[in-house]
Amino acid sequence: MPDENAQLIERFYEAFGARDGAAMAACYTPDAVFSDPVFGELRGADPGRMWIMLTGRAQDLAITLESHSASGETGEAHWLADYTFGATGRRVHNDVRARFVFRDGLIAEHHDAFSFYAWSRQALGPAGLLLGWTPILRNKVRGQALEGLAAAPPSA
Repeated sequence: MPDENAQLIERFYEAFGARDGAAMAACYTPDAVFSDPVFGELRGADPGRMWIMLTGRAQDLAITLESHSASGETGEAHWLADYTFGATGRRVHNDVRARFVFRDGLIAEHHDAFSFYAWSRQALGPAGLLLGWTPILRNKVRGQALEGLAAAPPSA
């Protein structure tokens, strides 16, 4: 019998590929913790709100779940995202490793890891190439991402 948490990972990334941020948000516990190199750490409803915002803006998003596994209360996934970064119109291919902690059949913790420098070179072009390794650019990008999230409507 397939692991329920492995099926949850599949459901999460199927919703992501379908640009269904609400279905993604429904996969999290109310007190969830999410982190990645762009947004930093988000808590509570904010991880779900982030996915709703991002999938709502996506025009040409393609998600590939390369591999995933779950055992007990933890899991991991390797996923790829291909999309056009709206602020610059540049194509991005992001290679992401995710770690999960599950509770009560939902995602309680979700940590995405990827190279911010590789992402910034693609998304931001010359500025990312020259400054993508610096805390200055990372903090600027994070600030803009969090401003967008703060302006997004609350999730249902």
